[in-house]
Amino acid sequence: MDTTPFETAFAAGYPTVRQLSIFFENRVGELLRLTRLFERTDVHILGLSVVNSVDCAIIRMIVDKPDAAYDLLRESGFAVCQTDILVVSLPGGKRALLHTWIAFLSAEVSVAYAYALLGSMRGQAALAVQADGLEHAAHMLQEKGFTVLDQTDLATLF
Repeated sequence: MDTTPFETAFAAGYPTVRQLSIFFENRVGELLRLTRLFERTDVHILGLSVVNSVDCAIIRMIVDKPDAAYDLLRESGFAVCQTDILVVSLPGGKRALLHTWIAFLSAEVSVAYAYALLGSMRGQAALAVQADGLEHAAHMLQEKGFTVLDQTDLATLF
């Protein structure tokens, strides 16, 4: 029986970014061990979210080179998976988040989670968003004048 994993296409008809989710025991020093893996590589961590529980942790991470990061994490023994996510460049002004959430609400899109990216695109903050109906959410954001970034856009941050 062939045990080769199925190949899936990450490319969609709308801009997406690949998020890596890393699972490990909730122990002192694990986050440091994880981030040190990238110290001698040309992979940059652009966004990070930590979901912590009593016995395990999930790190959601966006990097500029997801293929290289995925391989490095797997080779280092981390349990890692990939998923598509939206990254939206926030509009200027002090009400950027307010306008973003209004756009999601007006399109009746539920947001599962969101976190900020560490860099900026053309001087604007960016937000990683996991929502139901990514394609609908991406099109809705673009129709309302938001810039939805893809993986190649993130590579230009560094």
